This record gives sequence, C-alpha cells and structure tokens, in this order.
Amino acid sequence: MAEHDDAVISPTGWVAEQAKEYAESGGTRGTDVNGSPCLLLDYRGRTSGVWRRTVLIYGRDGEDYLVVASKGGADEHPLWYLNLVAEPDVRVQVGPERFAARAETLSTGQKARVWPGLLDVYAPYADYQAKTERDIPVVRLRRAQG
Repeated sequence: MAEHDDAVISPTGWVAEQAKEYAESGGTRGTDVNGSPCLLLDYRGRTSGVWRRTVLIYGRDGEDYLVVASKGGADEHPLWYLNLVAEPDVRVQVGPERFAARAETLSTGQKARVWPGLLDVYAPYADYQAKTERDIPVVRLRRAQG
C-alpha cells in the first residue's frame, strides 16, 4: 500500500485539524475524540477517483474495525459512506499502523449484535439514531489479505 500522503483531507475544520495531527504524528496524537478511539479512513471519491481522508470513531468486532455512518443524526448519509459503498477498497490508520481494508455495510442483524458495544464506545450514537428515520449504517473494515 502506498503512503497516505496522497489523500485530500476532509474540509470540515476540526476533522481536518485532527486528521493532520494524527497523520503527522505517526498516529501518536489525535487518536481520540473525548476519550473515544479514532482511526483515519482513506477512501476514493466515487466520481473523482481522488483519495479522501476523514477521522472516525471506531469500535471493534474481533479483528475488524467498525465505524458508524451517523452524520450526527442527519437524514442523509455522510459523503464518506456513499463513496465507500461505491468503492469498498479503503486504507486505514489505527495509531501507528496503516493497512488496506475492505468496507462492508452490516446487515440489520449484524448491526443489532454490535450496536450495544458501539454505544459503549460513543453513547451519542443512540441520540443520533433517535433523531432520524434513516437506519444509520455500521460499516465493517476488514483488513485486506496479502
């Protein structure tokens, strides 16, 4: 996998600042939001093909990482989610470790199983889900083989 220096960072102020700190520190700073662990997700733009980067809170399911496409409870999906649905091959950084991964949206049953653990990681997800009629997707990031 190529280095992550070719990704365009999210234009959202705090996300951009945290992503830059996370990457420039080699994953030693900017690794949490209010105590909840964060990772860097690089994904390809579905129209542009450009690598883009965002910071996301994560949970775990065995060896896999789980991220929540909450967008704060908005009625529409976040753009990063729409992009990884179109192109599920992504790049992830967790702390100092970087790796290629494949993104997969969990089924309703799979989400129900992991949701309580995600609420333990970041309790506001419950409020976000209550704010919208949209079923907030949970995405599994599974390390690519080879």
